[in-house]
Amino acid sequence: MGRGRVTSIDVAEAAGVSQSTVSRALAGSPAITPETRMRVEQAARALGYHVDARAARLRSGRTGTLAIVVVGRSGYDPTRVSAFHYALLGSTCAAAAERGYQSLVSFQSEAEHYSWNFVASGQADGLVVMGTSVNRAAWADLRQTELQGPSVFWGDPFDDGRWVRADNRGGAQLAVNRLIAAGHKRIAFVGTVDAIHPQFAERYEGYRIALEQAGLEPGKPAPAEGDDRVAAGRAAAITVMEQSDRPDAIFAANDAIALGVLEQLSRMGFTVPDDIGVVGFDGLAAGEHAHPPLTTIEPDFAEAGRVLVAHVCAETDDEAREAARRVPVRLVERRSVRPVQLS
Repeated sequence: MGRGRVTSIDVAEAAGVSQSTVSRALAGSPAITPETRMRVEQAARALGYHVDARAARLRSGRTGTLAIVVVGRSGYDPTRVSAFHYALLGSTCAAAAERGYQSLVSFQSEAEHYSWNFVASGQADGLVVMGTSVNRAAWADLRQTELQGPSVFWGDPFDDGRWVRADNRGGAQLAVNRLIAAGHKRIAFVGTVDAIHPQFAERYEGYRIALEQAGLEPGKPAPAEGDDRVAAGRAAAITVMEQSDRPDAIFAANDAIALGVLEQLSRMGFTVPDDIGVVGFDGLAAGEHAHPPLTTIEPDFAEAGRVLVAHVCAETDDEAREAARRVPVRLVERRSVRPVQLS
């Protein structure tokens, strides 16, 4: 006589766990330990048990999907976003997959295409929004929307408790301390510091703290205006290098600005790092191919994805409260700063 249909009860008995544990383990719940999940998965494979994902979603009222919206610049192709945000998108999709979720990705830049309530429409269980802070209309529209379900943002210009950011102050201190260790004393900050660039404001604060702790004088931020960050870096480099008290190093608020700075310094006849040191922030792969390769501060992209997903997939209020808001960073040594000077 043929064997009957294998059920979750059979898997639970084989694995020595409860039926609810089987359901949660096979659904990828982070509440289940890796050891228990492996035992359940092995039992399910041995018995030939397959989860009916569609039926499970219908029973639970969940979609098994996370919506990820990438905000681009108004007036541009919505998919024309920075390499930083593509890296962050990739790590977030990977982190969602680790928890058993699919990703629904939407690129948005214009008002007629804004769409945020993927949870209310039954398309997703949570919302992650990331992108440029300069699209003020998009972020304002998002803020005015009565979102349903969990949501978290990277790049928004608001401090409303739903943000996740890199350790901007700590990273800036790493950058400036590296320049100081190379013997630089007149270090300029290049980047626009205002209400729509909170990450730049935090990096300027870290820059200021590092210089003051070293007994050095911080300068006022040199604005890098315009949608084209590289062009803005070129223009800002002209401004700072034509000052009477010309700096001997530049900390740029992000890598795109720093790449423009490097280009302009070369055009003006300055040699990096011999004449002037340069450090950026973001860890863009393009920095490896600059001339010289750009020393930078890089956020832990994999951890950033995990943190963003943790906020929207938290199964308890305590887990949601304990999820980090700051992502660690590290100094990536290339060749745009002189070696450390030994005392």
